[in-house]
Amino acid sequence: MNNANNTDPARTSPAATLFVVSAVQFLAPFMMSAVGVALPTIGRFYGASAFSLGLVEMVYILAVTLFLLPMGRLADIVGRKKIFIAGVALFTIATAMLPFAPTIETFIAFRFLQGIGSSCNISTSIAILSAVFPQKTRGRAMGVIVACVYLGLSAGPTLAGLMITYLGWQWIFFVAVPIALCALSLAAIRLKGEWKGAEGKAFDGIGSVIYMISLFCLIVGISHLKEGTWALVSMATGMAGLIGFAVFEFNHRSPILDMRLLLGNRTLAFSNIATWINYAASFGLTFFFSLYLQVVKGLSPQATGLLLIVQPLIQAVLSPVAGILADRRSPSKMATLGMATCALGLGIAAFIGQDSQVPHVILVMVVMGIGFAAFASPNMATIMGSVEPRHYGIASSLVATMRSVGMLTAMTIITVLLGMFMGDAEVSAATIPGFLQTMHTGFVAFAVMNLVGIGFSMARVS
Repeated sequence: MNNANNTDPARTSPAATLFVVSAVQFLAPFMMSAVGVALPTIGRFYGASAFSLGLVEMVYILAVTLFLLPMGRLADIVGRKKIFIAGVALFTIATAMLPFAPTIETFIAFRFLQGIGSSCNISTSIAILSAVFPQKTRGRAMGVIVACVYLGLSAGPTLAGLMITYLGWQWIFFVAVPIALCALSLAAIRLKGEWKGAEGKAFDGIGSVIYMISLFCLIVGISHLKEGTWALVSMATGMAGLIGFAVFEFNHRSPILDMRLLLGNRTLAFSNIATWINYAASFGLTFFFSLYLQVVKGLSPQATGLLLIVQPLIQAVLSPVAGILADRRSPSKMATLGMATCALGLGIAAFIGQDSQVPHVILVMVVMGIGFAAFASPNMATIMGSVEPRHYGIASSLVATMRSVGMLTAMTIITVLLGMFMGDAEVSAATIPGFLQTMHTGFVAFAVMNLVGIGFSMARVS
């Protein structure tokens, strides 16, 4: 039996697989966005400092990013179903324990464990889905799970606000536990057999350590750029370490990141570069618009939140449609069209000024929502269709890592621009000119980045 797909498709229900994967893909972004809204309330409950509250979000994202590649490779070796179920179980346990954490330090530790569980799920779920669904219907399935990701992002702030107001912040986690338990039970019962792409291979522990330490140094350095020399040293150390990691992996017999596969597969390489660029160019939109709507236009946080869910809601609605079209047409061409639409949206955003009206902002979010929906699921279908089943694990974790690195890149660019145009000043009514200059420069830079990304996306098309 093929080790890359050690399962009987007749016994593995595609519908059950889609539900399980969709549930965990919903929970990860829901938990991130919901906890973000609850941070002030959680801070008051524990009497926590601003630094501790920052760690509540930071350690979750850090854990997800650090463990994606190692868990993807480990899943290829020991079995993707095993790692997936272990991830859902760890996520469920950590989520159930969070409302009962006695101190903010314990709360932060549980958030880190929750992030590790999410990394196991993210790195294996797309690989499992790709093994169960044939390529002719894979785009539709990708569209459904991408829609669930955006539903999680959209539902998080809204549901969290209601639960905090009427039930208490703990209910954010109480509500998530039954969904996770349902996904865990269904995965254990309905996912038959196992999927392994590298059974019998050794796990690259040294490469994993180099990768995780280097990425940790890079993320910490970038997150604290304003704090001076030590942050620059940390960032430079992380970048040098990742270069060394790439060289090490190229010469390793059983790498966690197969550099030869990446360098020898144009579609895989260029698709991941396109993923990184598109997320880097688009992630800063919410950051800028959140401040613009509240500080420049004077809207309330509640009104701002309602406006900002326009984009993820459009993406949630249109992603399944994009997935269906990707099954019928060239998914790589659709993804390229999506990137071009995002570039158009960023170009429109660059013309927003102090006297612009709210409909101008809504127009940008509508265009970006359409563009991202056209990009995300077809791009994922292109990536998974470019590799053999034995490489599904590494391909799935690699694209997820590119998404995280893209978001990190966006925040790095924004941090540098804020330092250039505003120094250490806060964003307020008195600093609106400096903020608008930062926002305009950022949107122009992001639009140019997306144009470059379109080139990579077009180059992968045979």
